Formats: sequence, C-alpha cells, structure tokens
Amino acid sequence: MSSFLTHHGVVVALVCAAAAIVYGAVTSRSLLALSPGSERMRAISAAVQEGARAYLNRQYATIAGVGVVLFIVLIPIQNIRVAIGFAIGGIFSAAAGYIGMNVSVRANARVAESARGGVSPALSVAFRGGAVTGLLVVGLALIGVAGYYGILTWLVGETPRRAVDALIGLGFGGSLISVFARLGGGIFTKAADVGADLVGKIEAGIPEDDPRNPAVIADNVGDNVGDCAGMAADLFETYAVTAVAVMLLGVLLFDQASTLALYPLVLGGLSILASIIGTFAVRSRSGDVERALYQGLILSGGLAAAAFLPITYWMMNHVSLKHGATPHWWKFYLCSLIGIGVTACLFVITDYFTSTRFAPVKSTARASQTGHATNIIQGLAQGYQSTAPPAIVIALGILGAWKLTGGGSQGIYGIGVAVMAQLSLTGLIVALDAFGPITDNAGGIAEMADLPEEVRDVTDPLDAVGNTTKAVTKGYAIGSAALAALVLFNAFERELNDKGKVYSFSIGDPAVLIGLLIGGLMVYLFVSLAMEAVGRAGGAVVEEVRRQFREKPGIMEGTEQPEYGTAVGLVTRAAQREMIIPSLIPIVFTFVVGLISTQALGGLLIGVIVVGLFVAISMTSGGGAWDNAKKLIEDGAYGGKGSEAHAAAVTGDTVGDPYKDTAGPAINPMIKVANIVALLIIPIIT
Repeated sequence: MSSFLTHHGVVVALVCAAAAIVYGAVTSRSLLALSPGSERMRAISAAVQEGARAYLNRQYATIAGVGVVLFIVLIPIQNIRVAIGFAIGGIFSAAAGYIGMNVSVRANARVAESARGGVSPALSVAFRGGAVTGLLVVGLALIGVAGYYGILTWLVGETPRRAVDALIGLGFGGSLISVFARLGGGIFTKAADVGADLVGKIEAGIPEDDPRNPAVIADNVGDNVGDCAGMAADLFETYAVTAVAVMLLGVLLFDQASTLALYPLVLGGLSILASIIGTFAVRSRSGDVERALYQGLILSGGLAAAAFLPITYWMMNHVSLKHGATPHWWKFYLCSLIGIGVTACLFVITDYFTSTRFAPVKSTARASQTGHATNIIQGLAQGYQSTAPPAIVIALGILGAWKLTGGGSQGIYGIGVAVMAQLSLTGLIVALDAFGPITDNAGGIAEMADLPEEVRDVTDPLDAVGNTTKAVTKGYAIGSAALAALVLFNAFERELNDKGKVYSFSIGDPAVLIGLLIGGLMVYLFVSLAMEAVGRAGGAVVEEVRRQFREKPGIMEGTEQPEYGTAVGLVTRAAQREMIIPSLIPIVFTFVVGLISTQALGGLLIGVIVVGLFVAISMTSGGGAWDNAKKLIEDGAYGGKGSEAHAAAVTGDTVGDPYKDTAGPAINPMIKVANIVALLIIPIIT
C-alpha cells in the first residue's frame, strides 16, 4: 500500500477531488429542480443574481489586469512554470467563488419557498446550497495542486523539489484572488448594509429587507459576493497554500521527497470523502438548526481522524529525515488529531463570544440600554477579550505538534501536518459560511414578496443561526491562516538557508526590529483603508437612498418603485475603486522591504503574522457580538424593536459590520500574500 500511494498518490487525490466536483454538480441540479416560488419571488431572486454577476464580472476583470502584470513579472523573477502555476491558482480560485455564488443566489428563493413546509426542508435546501460551494472549493484546490504537480513530475519530468517550487506560484494566484475578493466583496456588502440600515431602519423607521428601501437589493447582493464568494476564495487559498507549504517542507527535510510531497495531498483527498459523507448527516427533526449543522461537521471530523491513521502508517512509517532522528509515524498521526482538536476549540470559543446564548453578546445588548456609547465600549471590550482564548489554543496546538515531532525543523513539519488536518474540514466549513447569506437572502425574499408570517418564522431562526456560523467560520479561517503562515515562514527560512547563508531573525538585530514595526504598520494601514472605504461607499449609499426618498415620495406609500439598480451600480463602482490600494499593500511593502534587507523582511513577516492574528480575531468576534446583540434585542430583550436600546444596538451593529465582514476577514489572505511574496522574491534578494 505504501508503494501504491507513493506512485499513485496524485491519482488518489484527483479521484477524491473529482468526487467533490461530481457532488457539487449533482447537488446543484437537484436544487435547481426545486420550485423558486411565485413570480414576485423569482423577480427578486433574479435581481440579486444579476447584481451579483455584474459585480463579480467587474471584480474579476480588474483582478485580471493586475494578474497579467504579475504573471509577466514572475517569469524573470522565477520561471515560466511558477508563472503558469500562478495563473492556475487564480483561475481555479475565481471559478470556485463564481460557481458557488451562482448556486447560492439561486438557492435563496428555493429556501424561502421550502420554508412553507417548515424548518427541516428549508434547512436542507439552504445547507445543500452552501455545500456546493464548500465542496467546489476543496475539489478545485486539490485538482489544481495535485494536477499541476502530476503534470510537472510525470509529463515534464521535474524533480519533486522543483515541482513544489512551481506550486508556490499556484498559491500566490489563489492568494491574490482571495485578498481582492475578501476586500472588494467586503466593501460592497458592508457599504450596502450600512447605507440601507442607517436610512431605512434609523431614519425612515422601516424594517430590514423592506422592499421600499432602494438599497435592499444591493444589501442582498452583498451578502453573496462578500460572505459566499469571499469566503470561498479565502479558504481556497488557505487550503492550497498550506498544502504547498507542507509539501515544500517535506521535500526539504526528508529523504523520500516523492512520498512527503504526496502525503498532504492524500490526506486532503480522504478528507473530501469524509466531508461528502458528513453532508448527509445534516438534518433536523427537532428544529434545532445549530445542532443539525454541527453534527455533520462532527461526523466528518471523526471520519477524517479515522482515515488519517492507516494513511499515515502506510506513508510515514519508513521515511527518514535528512538530518537527525526521524519521529515515529504515530507522532505525525497525533499531530493530525491536534489539528482537528484546534478546529473544535476555535469553533467553541468563537461561538461563545458571538452567540446570543452566552454572556459576551448579552452584556453588549444590556449595555445598549444606557446609550450608543456604552454599546460601542462594551462591543470593543468583548472583541479584545475574544483574542485571548484562541491565542492560547493556537499556542498550545503549536507547542504540542512541535514537541511531538522532536522540535526543530521536523517539529515545524509536525505543525504543518496539524494545519493540513485542520483544513480537512474546509469543505463543510465553507458550507456553513455560505449557509448564512443563503438564509439571509431567503428571509429578505420572504419579506419583500409578502409571504405569510409563518415563512418568516422559519427563515428568521435559520438566519440567526447563519449569523453565528458565519462568525464561527471566520474564527476558523483566522486560526488556520495564522498556523499556515507559520509553516510558510519556516519554508521561507529554509529556502534562504538553502542558498548557502544561515539567516536568523533576532529582535536584537535593528533590521529585524524595523521589519517587525513595518509588519505591524501594514496590518493597521490595511485595516484603516478598508474601514475608510466602507465609510465612504456607505455614505454614498446613504445619500442615494435619501435622494430617492426625497424625489420619489410615493416609495413610502408603495405607489412608486425604488431604483434598485442605481444603488447596486453605485456600490459596485465604489468597491472596485476602493479595493485596489489596500490589496497592493502586502505585495508592494513586502517586495520593497525584501529588496532593502532580508533581515528586515523576516521581521516584517513575523510582525504581520502576530499583529494580524490579534487584530483579525478582535474585529471578527467583536463585530459578531455587536450583530447578535442587535438580534437579541430585536427578539424582545431590553425593550425590543423601536426602543432606545435597539437604536443603540443598530449603531453598534453598523460599526461592527465592516469590522467582521470587511477588514477583519481580509487580514487572513493579506498575511499569506506577504509570506508567499517573500518566498517568490528569494532569487532576487539572495
């Protein structure tokens, strides 16, 4: 079996990845066969589809322009194989987000229609819509990595080391799409959301998703391009980049280069099969939506953990390090269990800080009784507090995997195995995230189409759970980004040392300290520009909605139709314009600092990883707490809708929106882009 996997591991990975694509195709077909509801529901859904397609088409056209320039630049810096890998990564990442988003925007009306039959059918449709995106992400990522590796080693005749070097370009392509998609989609969704809420809820006093609000379609479009396509691109690149980084460490550290290059690919393939099985466990007979979703995740995690045991034995039982004692195979297996355990802990912690069931959200809602300022103060405090438990869990996970495999370089490889195991659940994680915008849109369609109250009684609880799953999946994405960046940094260090000079990055070196400061600066500059972008674009939406209310007084009486397309076009242009400069920060800063000083570049990467982790967690968890504090009050706590506490909570949620859905999540790809750019420019800085 060991010999079979060594020679045919690429085939195993490709077959498993193909199973994910087939699952996506079959599930999409069954979903689209369901009724999308009444003529009014179909019209609303079509408007959301049109807006989402228009935005993504424009976004990808903008990214393509940047991509062509980088493709050309990579050829002299690296070689044509790296540049081709860059193109593959970008195309596959864009395809995963685009196809998944198209399924999601068609699933929304079908969820609303299914809600007539109760929670169970609506849950099934919404989750399967998200699962299409999730399985496409891991399927396309694995096809890209395994397929290109197979082409280079089998057809071109490259060594495993040179083939893996070319795959770094593939990771860069995925990362570039990710940072643009996360940032551009985040600016779009939150500008529309902020504009719709400030004028609709606060000034006009109309409900969320009221069809009289000219920004309501833009808000629904934003849910998909930000949370669905954005998260898909984010975790696509995390999955691909981590697999490549673990492969690179394997071929650098071990004698059996081919085996170590294939090991993470086979782990990823088996995890896809576990995720497909897990999707069938998501069903609810009791009406407990959250439990139904998590039982599928738990089953997939258990199946993956069981499958990792024989695979690790077959592939790692006879490997040997180039230098030093080789850890026993079962220690690598324990590292994989640590990765799954870290995922479980991050889920529980993020759920605690963002769910309406627990103290952090309740305390933020309670603080709203005394005004807007106290809501903001409490939300900020909860965001800062939320960084401590994940940091401890990640630190313990790093320590456990590192110690198990003997410390040193092989210890870093053990951490890489843990991260790869953590990412084994990516398919279902993305499914849980996409579940959020699908149910949110379903509730909006029910409201705009004047469906019976019992439909909203089904879609509202689904939407509330979707808010929590979106926050939880962001916590997972941030944790995996930090661990993946650690593996990338070690690969950067190893590649430098392979050039014949030993580098160490001590804080006692002024160049390293300068780099640390620049790395931290990059995070805060990136975040500030993203927040400003949402503020400017949101302000433009506010003015547009006010204009329509002023010039078309019949909108409020229902005798005139709002100009939905005007708001969608306005936000699209703003998001495309605003995303360029922040997205270039991790590329330009890293490149310039690398040209000046390799020591400073190492410090920059450390600063980006550490500062980025804490800022991202505080923003996503704090924003999630603000959001669900508002939901808790709207459900009747502390005076309910229309109360002073509700007005304060709406303000907190409006501040938290760009925190949790724009700036915070976009830090994940930013961290990895900086690390990958550092790897790619090694030939010109050494």
